[in-house]
Order: sequence, then structure tokens, then C-alpha cells
Amino acid sequence: MSQTLPVDALRGKTALVTGSSRGIGADTVRYFAEAGADVVINYRNKAPRAQKLATQLGELGVRAVPIAADLTDQASVDAMFAEVAEAFGGLDVLVLNASGGMEAGMAEDYALLLNRDAQVRVLEAAMPLMPAGSRVVFVTSHQAHFIRTTPTMPEYEAVALSKRAGEDALREKIPALTERGIDFVVVSGDMIEGTITATLLNRLNPDAIASRREAAGRLYNVAEFAAEVAQAAVEPVPAEHLRLVGDTSSFIA
Repeated sequence: MSQTLPVDALRGKTALVTGSSRGIGADTVRYFAEAGADVVINYRNKAPRAQKLATQLGELGVRAVPIAADLTDQASVDAMFAEVAEAFGGLDVLVLNASGGMEAGMAEDYALLLNRDAQVRVLEAAMPLMPAGSRVVFVTSHQAHFIRTTPTMPEYEAVALSKRAGEDALREKIPALTERGIDFVVVSGDMIEGTITATLLNRLNPDAIASRREAAGRLYNVAEFAAEVAQAAVEPVPAEHLRLVGDTSSFIA
């Protein structure tokens, strides 16, 4: 994985990425550490993986702290940010990356609890720690962002609707964020090769990712999309607080 942000672009800053023990979150937090940021690796139940990543990032000369938290539980979220406050004193970048809803054995409303309610819960808990000039990045998909105008595959529809609900709920916080001097950016991308979501979709519909790849021409891999998420944390805020990544021709008439 190559350097994506300028060296020392985030020196002296602290960044927290939810769901960052693996996948897009792990690569995003690595990019931040390479740019000099101290980082918080949030995970739910992958402690060995999170600790291994923290050890690797610590070798870059930054502080990397793994913190477990169930984002659907208020007490767990509060405890995480109490630990962030004690360890770092504040937070400069919050990336809302964790999402789900396709896992087996979850309650019927789990997608909405995680992709909407938990996103707002995490943001509200983080805001008191975030000074003027800090930034919040919400990670979503084209299938979710455009769900009201462009239907998606049936297997993903419930997740897409819940993630769009999450984006809408977070956007309602923009005035409060602006008042505090905190920037907000949504990063939306197509299906990403190599993610858990792609794997689960292929189990339900073996042609899902191949069909989407053919329609788009190509799909980003995990490291490529994580680079876009990392850049969204430092580049000027785009129009409508929205950074569209990859092909959108299937979604925008």
C-alpha cells in the first residue's frame, strides 16, 4: 500500500476510524498513521487483529490505540470516547466507516440500528472532543446514496435504505457541526472488491459483483477506496458535502 497523504499532513492530530481492525477501515487508519496522525483503532470483537495493527502502526512513530466498542450500545460508545479523551485529550478526525446488516443471525432491525442510530450516537459522543477545524467523514455506497432514485439488487436493498437513513440523519447535524467549526463530508463509492459486503452479496447472488463490475467498467479495491476516504479527511470540503468515488453513470441520469 503506497503513501496517499503528504508526509506529516496529520502530524499532531488524532484520528478515530470506526470498524478499523480490517478492510477499508484498517487501510484508512494506516494512511492516517503514515501521515503522522495518532490513531484509534475501533473494533467490536477482533481484539487480536486490532492489537496487531496497532503494533504495526506504532512502528511508524505514532500512537496507535485499539479500543473495543459496540456502536449500537450507548454505554460502550461513551466508554470509548472517555478513553479517547484520557489518552489524547481530543479528536481531530472521525471516520464513520463501520456498517453492516447482511450478517446472519442478527435482529430484523439491526441494519437500521447500526447504519443510522449508531452513526448518530457516535457523532454526538465525539462532538464535545472535536475542536474547530476538525472533520467528520461518513463512508457509504452509491447503492445507498442513490437508493431513492436508482434501485439496487434485492439482497442489498434493506442495507442500502438503512445507510441512506444514516446519511440523512447525519446531514441533519451539519448546522450544529458548522456552528462548532467542524467539517462534514460523505464519501460514496461503488461496490468494493474484497470487502465483507461483497463476499456476502456473492453468497446470496453469485453474479452480483461480476455484474456490477461489468456495468462500471472496474471496481475499486479496498486500498484504493480507503485512499479516497483518507483524502476526504484533509482535502477541501466538496459541494454538497459529497465526494463521489468511481463510476456514477449507472446512478446519475
